[in-house]
Amino acid sequence: MIIQPSSRLNTVKEYYFSEKLAEIRQMMAEGKPVLNLGIGNPDGMPSPQVLQKLKETTGLTDVHGYQSYVGIPELKQAIAEWNNWAYGIDLDAEQEVLPLIGSKEGITHISLAFLDEGDEVLVPELAYPAYSAVAQMIKAKVVTYPLDEMNNYQPDWRFLEELNTDKVKLMWLNYPHMPTGASAQLETFERLVAFAKARGVLLCHDNPYSMILPKAQPLSLLAVNGAKEVALELNSLSKSFNMAGWRMGWVAGRADYIKTILKVKSNVDSGMFKPMMLAATEALKLRQEWFDELNAVYESRRVKAYELLDKIGCTYSTDQQGMFIWAHIPEKFESAKALVDDLLYEKNVFITPGVIFGEKGANYVRISLCSTEAILDEAISRI
Repeated sequence: MIIQPSSRLNTVKEYYFSEKLAEIRQMMAEGKPVLNLGIGNPDGMPSPQVLQKLKETTGLTDVHGYQSYVGIPELKQAIAEWNNWAYGIDLDAEQEVLPLIGSKEGITHISLAFLDEGDEVLVPELAYPAYSAVAQMIKAKVVTYPLDEMNNYQPDWRFLEELNTDKVKLMWLNYPHMPTGASAQLETFERLVAFAKARGVLLCHDNPYSMILPKAQPLSLLAVNGAKEVALELNSLSKSFNMAGWRMGWVAGRADYIKTILKVKSNVDSGMFKPMMLAATEALKLRQEWFDELNAVYESRRVKAYELLDKIGCTYSTDQQGMFIWAHIPEKFESAKALVDDLLYEKNVFITPGVIFGEKGANYVRISLCSTEAILDEAISRI
């Protein structure tokens, strides 16, 4: 390169899966039949009515131009109505909903909208790497807060109560939790809202897994009384509607927070393709029958995944939610990375090392349920 990369990249690495998938592609090009059980990439199809709406609308003459930065009214209304059905929350479709090109992009929008260099951001010690990576690129300071494994990976309240939060502006949380599968708890949400109000911290809840193998009624942080004063919530069509590649998500929250995020978004993208937004609107009309069918598939796969983990010698809780299983490695392996490499190079089976979500995951692995039972059977056979 004739110029040096930005110094902000000194604090972040290429996303783990970006690097590992390149290695897997190379192995497959060499004739090695790798089975990828690591990525949360739904392999199912969207609903037929979603695909039909896309087909019907792509041929129209008035849908190919730029669209509004805030999304079409139909999509915003569908998001509000689906949130009311799923979580029992009331959202003003016009002012409290902002469609996004995926909720991962929303993590960047929120961080750019509210963080300055030197601000502090609270991130769970086991978490989606993007929370920390984006904060570091902005040159904010990441402060990790412990999750209590003995209490189903809920926050360590003593740590939070004793923490100096004078410089903390944002706190990321994610329930159902990825990677551990810990379910959302109303008491946790209520305590977090009280904490945020007392400390002047904006809660950012990433909520894409609530509809996947739920243990109880799905929860939204915004359902807590007074949460809109201190909270935003991200959600997505990727996992719950088999639309990961469509890049359709949203952020919900109070109007002034949404307007602030829009200042960033309107300078970063130029809106989404209208037929995709119309198709997403159709997806958000789906109700319990869709989710029952989706979860029946994941439930059958989870049984196979348990069998696979048993063959490896891992231990795990069966009280997990979402499209992954979080498991402790057997003692004969010095680390999860050692186990993952052994499976990849000796058996051509890839699962995810837990350490990519935080140092506390060094002795854990994560397996995805986004592969067919036939693929899981083949992985079991190899092992």
